[in-house]
Amino acid sequence: MAGNHYYLTAVFADIRFIIKHPGTVIKTVKNYIKQRFFPPNIMEKNSVDAYDIWAENYDQQPGNLMLDLDEILFPQLVTGTIITDKKVADIGCGTGRHWKKIFALNPGILTGFDTSGGMLARLQQKFPSANIYRITDDLFSDMPSGSFDTIVSTLTVAHIKNIEAALQAWMRILKPNGDIIITDFHPQTLANGGKRTFKHGSSFIAVENYVHPVNTIKNLLLTNGFELITEEEIKIVESMKHYYADKNALHVYDRYKGFPIIYGLHLRRTNGTE
Repeated sequence: MAGNHYYLTAVFADIRFIIKHPGTVIKTVKNYIKQRFFPPNIMEKNSVDAYDIWAENYDQQPGNLMLDLDEILFPQLVTGTIITDKKVADIGCGTGRHWKKIFALNPGILTGFDTSGGMLARLQQKFPSANIYRITDDLFSDMPSGSFDTIVSTLTVAHIKNIEAALQAWMRILKPNGDIIITDFHPQTLANGGKRTFKHGSSFIAVENYVHPVNTIKNLLLTNGFELITEEEIKIVESMKHYYADKNALHVYDRYKGFPIIYGLHLRRTNGTE
């Protein structure tokens, strides 16, 4: 009984401290989370600021697992039937990583959209006549309804905070019977602490992400007159181990082996309405 008395006394003392000093407790918890999930040499930035910094060397990244997997996945989803002679929007186009592949399929018009001025500047250097727009929100308010036959968006969706509003805007600017192609960092891995990071100087920057379950994205489109054409995912397997070993991050590989790392979707509007 005496032991229980001392235990309860300690609990009540902790509760009184929390009530009197909520700011201190919150700060302690935040510091724990920061130290637990963000080592001292990693800082998190919003996607615009992060990609403005990353733009400098974004196209020179040998050994970047996500980019290499996206190079494999993108051609599996994109075919000439949805690109050739079509008006194509690349949402989150960045530096135009896939533009050579898209141009090879002879689009009618290819238009790039991104929030990062730094990334768009790099794209313009590579494709001087590029048709690009810097966007400040996800609503495309200045873009007429039914402007595009096809929307592609690669490694972007998790940077969008309000994915429902964004997808509603995508549907508005898409023509009847139009196609949407999405690839991105798999939300299951993001939800378990996975981060999109890059090296800057002597430290690393983590790009802010939001977790949007794949089913949330699919269901929103499926309930708005779309059908699922293709769904793909790639998991972290033994053959990818060297990516982590090269960065002295085998502990990360051990943690996430077997997790899906990237997914891809192709959905097509079938109801003939905008």
